Amino acid sequence: MTGDGPTSHRPASGVAVASGEIGVERIVARLLAIGTYGSVALLAIGTAFIVVSGLQPLSAAPTFDPSQLGDDVLHLRAAGFLWLGLIAVVATPPGRVLASLIGYARRGERLMAVVAALILAVIALSVALARGTAA
Repeated sequence: MTGDGPTSHRPASGVAVASGEIGVERIVARLLAIGTYGSVALLAIGTAFIVVSGLQPLSAAPTFDPSQLGDDVLHLRAAGFLWLGLIAVVATPPGRVLASLIGYARRGERLMAVVAALILAVIALSVALARGTAA
């Protein structure tokens, strides 16, 4: 190869694919892996802190206070790690859809970009409706 054109990759299907086209799938896969492993790690740390501190896991859960997260993590409180783990679990799927939307838009796949945008809109609407029903 001379380096003049895009690098190609020949998958098992035998069809040559430009390297930029497989980049979106790799980014999305990495995002899902990082989100999953990060969530599990945070939840495991929070659970370990519960066990070490002698707290009962089935006792009343701490309320979610985003302004308290940093302080809880800094002071190694179980609640901070557990809440961050839950946030990561919940944020990973929409993050994947957002990454897909950006990738599809960059590749010029308008239909798929619109589908991804509609999925994000549904997620945002469900969050807005859930916040409106919380009392």
